[in-house]
Amino acid sequence: MKAVLIEESSKRLYIGDAKEPVPGDDELLVSVKATALNRADLLQRQGKYPPPQGASTILGLEMSGVVEAVGRHVTEWKEGDRVCALLPGGGYAQKVVIPAAMAMPIAEAFSFEQAAAIPEAFLTAFLNVSILGRAAAGDHVLIHAAASGVGTAAIQLVRELGGIPIATAGSKEKLDACRTFGAKNLIHYKEEDFSAKVSEITSNRGVQVLLDPIGASYWQQNLQSIGPDGRWLLIGGMGGYQVEKIDLQMLMRKRIQLIGSTLRSRSVKDKIDLTQQFIRFSKDRFHNGALMPVIDQIYSWEQVMEAHAYMEQNRNIGKIVLRVE
Repeated sequence: MKAVLIEESSKRLYIGDAKEPVPGDDELLVSVKATALNRADLLQRQGKYPPPQGASTILGLEMSGVVEAVGRHVTEWKEGDRVCALLPGGGYAQKVVIPAAMAMPIAEAFSFEQAAAIPEAFLTAFLNVSILGRAAAGDHVLIHAAASGVGTAAIQLVRELGGIPIATAGSKEKLDACRTFGAKNLIHYKEEDFSAKVSEITSNRGVQVLLDPIGASYWQQNLQSIGPDGRWLLIGGMGGYQVEKIDLQMLMRKRIQLIGSTLRSRSVKDKIDLTQQFIRFSKDRFHNGALMPVIDQIYSWEQVMEAHAYMEQNRNIGKIVLRVE
């Protein structure tokens, strides 16, 4: 089969030959129609984020496609079914193998490109906002990088849970988009102190849930923004990982739950459980339009380097998708 490979010396991506995967008894072989970019792909290409042990070394943490073959123990899927799924790697390829229990049905109205934009963004948001963050009706939820794939998914999930999304982003265009997805309050972090604005929005109470892909550079403002008994989900380090001074007294006084969270390193069982919970929550909502994948750009996989360069510019609103041809 063909797959996107990494030229080690230049770190450039090219389409070459790779070994076709073989499904096990409880797995599906899927013919990939589309995949989507994640920041982990950029880091892995640069040699800074190796895949988990045993995972494919091919880039790509999600995909959509058509079931080509089923393992002999699989009864819930058949050849020809349209599915999308989270992956530990391997999405930038013509074929991929997945556990049958991790496959998600694609809503009839969705294209393969739309479906490819769902798994990583929505499962990350669902895990952190709903399961770990326990966001509930009436909760204020602060969402950083809110125009990203995860951010746009999180806004929609908070809205569906009855919460109040507070979105931060770095441009009016991105904030306007966040409003259309359901963000009740918008903060332009380049023009105002987001912690002061959060205090104003919440009448000095702070937020109950904080979704943080930024890390170190937002530490102090996040500490000011989160309220008593708040759940702070640290899911990335776009602003660095080293914090020089940490006020443990404030963490204790506010009874803050600081939760470090990554999805890729979780066990297959955990990912299956998460996928099944999300299917129950989202299936009807994807069918009736309450939840929608958000796509900024669609590239042919032959344009994969252009797609990576575009993500590196941090211009996207929603997901960047590769059409596999």
